[in-house]
Amino acid sequence: MTQLSVHGLPPGGDDNQPNLGARHQPLREQVRDLIRDRIVRGQLAPGNRLVERTLAEELGVSRVPVREALNLLKGEGFVQDVPRRGVIVTTLSREDIDDLFEVREALEVQAARLACLRATQDEVEYLVGIADRAQQARDSGDFAAIADLNEAFHDAIPRLAHNRTLATTLEPLEGRLHWVLRQNRSPESLIREHSELAAAIAARDPERAADVARRHVESSRTICHEVMFANGE
Repeated sequence: MTQLSVHGLPPGGDDNQPNLGARHQPLREQVRDLIRDRIVRGQLAPGNRLVERTLAEELGVSRVPVREALNLLKGEGFVQDVPRRGVIVTTLSREDIDDLFEVREALEVQAARLACLRATQDEVEYLVGIADRAQQARDSGDFAAIADLNEAFHDAIPRLAHNRTLATTLEPLEGRLHWVLRQNRSPESLIREHSELAAAIAARDPERAADVARRHVESSRTICHEVMFANGE
C-alpha cells in the first residue's frame, strides 16, 4: 500500500513530507486537500471516477475520511454524484466558468485593495519575490515552476488582505481553476499582470491594484475558455 504525502505531490516530490494524519488537521481535510491537489495538477481529469475503496488503499487510510473528504469536495464543486457512475471529477461548463469568474472578480479586486492597505512590508516583499521568480522561470522555460509560482501568488493575495472570511471563500474558487491555468503554455500575459499587481500593492495604490486585478481576472477567464473549449464544445 503506497502512502502519499500530505501535500499530494506527484512522484518525485518531497519525500520528507509527513504522512497523512501527522498534522494537526482533521484527517478528512488532509485527504480532501490531497485529492483536490491531484485534480488541480491534472492527475485526476474531469470525468474520472473516484472510488472510495481505491482511494483509501492508495492513501493508507480507512474509507471513512475518504467519504467525508469527497463530501467536502462536492460542496466545493470539485466532484459530483452521477447516477450509475458514482462520484466523478466535475466537468465545468461555459456557464460554470463564467459564474465562477464573476464571483472571483468581486473577491479578488477587493483582496487587492485590502492588501494595499493591510499588508506588512515583509509580505509585500514576499509577493514581489514570487512575481520576480515567475519571470525567471518564464525565461528558462520552466513551466512547472511557473504554475507553482502562479498558484503561490494567488494564494498570497488573500493572506495579505488579512481578511479570513475572504481568504476561505476564495480558496475553493482558486483551486477549481488552477488545473486549467496549468495547461496554459503561453503565460506571458499572466506573469506580466502579476508583476503589475505586485508593483501596485508595493506602491500602496488600491485603485491601481483593483484595476490590474480586474484585468487579470478577465485574462484568466479568456485563457480558461481557450483551454477548456478549444474544440467549440
